[in-house]
Amino acid sequence: MAIFKLHNAAISFGKKEVLKEVSFSLKTGEVLGIFGRNGCGKSTLLKMIFGSLKKVSISISIDGVKFNPSSNISSECIAYLPQHSFLPKDIKVRDLIPIYFSEEKKQDTIFYDLQIAKLTAKKVGELSLGQIRYLEVLLVGNLDHPFMMLDEPFSMIEPLFKIEIKNLLNKLKLEKGIIITDHYYEDVLDITTQNLLIKNGTGIHIESKEDLKKLEYLGRNST
Repeated sequence: MAIFKLHNAAISFGKKEVLKEVSFSLKTGEVLGIFGRNGCGKSTLLKMIFGSLKKVSISISIDGVKFNPSSNISSECIAYLPQHSFLPKDIKVRDLIPIYFSEEKKQDTIFYDLQIAKLTAKKVGELSLGQIRYLEVLLVGNLDHPFMMLDEPFSMIEPLFKIEIKNLLNKLKLEKGIIITDHYYEDVLDITTQNLLIKNGTGIHIESKEDLKKLEYLGRNST
């Protein structure tokens, strides 16, 4: 079991203070959902952790070892799936897999996945949004990193692939710690073990959908 801890993440853009104080702890085997309105800093927080944003105030440790987000420790321990697709569109799925994995066993895991096996002759650009997102989660999830972050994995995809991605993440969390941010809150709540709402730059730990209503992330009449 590995333990990831984030302390006092804060960032400003010019005079605008986006994040004031966000902290959490996550173990492998757990899934953390991060909620918040547009512009609250959810995606910014993931980029801060991954090290793609510079000049930030953030303290991160894994198993008690503190490190800079842009260090080798970060790149070796934390995998990141950004909001927008990163896969080249003009390559066939079967030719894409060896680019990411040289080990035959890992290649077979992707190639013979029930959802991917029937798509291997297609180019990435021919896949639906749900198929692409599932493939991306599968690729990122099979990296050796003990932690992974997913930015809007459920956004705009078909219901079938929402189910498949949730099933996949439930398998992956047996060995990984997972951070998810997405506006499709019910899909996130289906698989999380803990949740955090970013409001006014501060991270607030929540327990349920009712907490999201009380803190005005959801309307009182949300079903």
